[in-house]
Amino acid sequence: MAIARKIAYNVIFNAITKILSTILALVGIGFITRYLGKEGFGDYSTVLAFFAFFGSVADLGLYAITARDISRADADEKKILGNAFSLRLISSIAVFLVTPILVFFLPYSQDVKIGILIAAASFVFSSTYMVLNGVFQKNLAMDKVATAEVLGKIIQISIIILAVRNDLGFITIILSILAAMIFNFAVVLLLVQKYIPLKLQFDFVYWKKFLKESAPLGFSAIVIFVYFKIDTILLSVLKTNAEVGIYNAAYKVIENLSFFPAMIIGLMFPMFSRHIFSDKKHFAHLANETIKVFFIIIVPLIIGTLFLSEGIINLIGGSAFSQAANTLRILIFALAFIFFGGLFNNILIASNNQKKMLWMLIGCALFNVSANLIFIPTYSYTASAVISTMTEFLVAFIGLVLTIKYTGFKPSPKYLLRILFSGFAMAIFLFIFKSYSFLTLVIGSSIFYILLLWLTRTITIKELRSIVSNK
Repeated sequence: MAIARKIAYNVIFNAITKILSTILALVGIGFITRYLGKEGFGDYSTVLAFFAFFGSVADLGLYAITARDISRADADEKKILGNAFSLRLISSIAVFLVTPILVFFLPYSQDVKIGILIAAASFVFSSTYMVLNGVFQKNLAMDKVATAEVLGKIIQISIIILAVRNDLGFITIILSILAAMIFNFAVVLLLVQKYIPLKLQFDFVYWKKFLKESAPLGFSAIVIFVYFKIDTILLSVLKTNAEVGIYNAAYKVIENLSFFPAMIIGLMFPMFSRHIFSDKKHFAHLANETIKVFFIIIVPLIIGTLFLSEGIINLIGGSAFSQAANTLRILIFALAFIFFGGLFNNILIASNNQKKMLWMLIGCALFNVSANLIFIPTYSYTASAVISTMTEFLVAFIGLVLTIKYTGFKPSPKYLLRILFSGFAMAIFLFIFKSYSFLTLVIGSSIFYILLLWLTRTITIKELRSIVSNK
């Protein structure tokens, strides 16, 4: 299969599975919000925030450096993967063992504390299988991981529905996360053997060298957590559980849509690593095409959310969460900046400039925490939404500056005016037909936008043919 076809297959397959996973996740959230209410969903969101916290603490930068190193010519894949897997397993278990001490001092209910312990156990399986994903990225086989994750999500949602229908309570809902992570871990561990026979390795000299490169990324992961999830934890301490629930009803939409940039960057990262030094022209072409795709996705997401926010929130949480609609309108701009922040940060990693990111991320985290501490007491979740958006803008902007400075790559987005024109026309469509049903507006505006992209030759038949061609 030609590289272009393989990339296209992975993008399309992953897009389909991620959309399915997103739908399943939103169905699950719908059951949880209606079952637990604003306060209970606030507790659920607090537990998930700690799940993300565990991930940041034990990250150590292993995933990105592993994916980068095994993608390079003449890489000793067995040695790299064996040692990275061992490092991740040890760091994950260490976090799990420390969690009971942390939980003892937290000002939460007994159910939330138990939920955090379950999240820590779930994290051991989640983080350990994630470090193996670099193998599938390199071999353009992320469809296998995507399939496993969809099946894991089905298991999770099934347990959630069972818990809601049989009134099994908050803890059972949290246990659904553990079940899904155990399943994903087992399947990915089995599948990776096809590409690299995985064996635990404890080469401490190599560990020292590896950690020296990955440590800045590991510290960056903690910093990223601070500005990405600390708002939920601060809200849980400074305000009520209900306010945490309202904020996260909107934030869950952003989290579930953020798979788009993560998926595309994940597929492109090995090629960025391969070409950024050896063929700068081809690298620039790949990066600019990625930016074009990002704009094609971002523009309708922003416009659609501005017009349809009430319908989206009602679909997810019901009328009890209607206050989250305006929060979602703010946060959708944060999502737009997440696209580009992730892209520029991964270009810096591919070019061995991950250390240059660190001070930028620390500055953004300090801004985020300080602003949240100042404004949450007065403006609650609205402050958190605005601050999150401003933080993501800073990350993207500074990432762009650093990318230009250290790699020489200057983005030249193709067809931006045509994409903006198509988006503007989509906005007019939504305004004219605003009295129609939510589903009609979603489907109709999407078709109209895609049609305009084709009519303006932003997307051409020739491009589509080149993707499916064997040549």
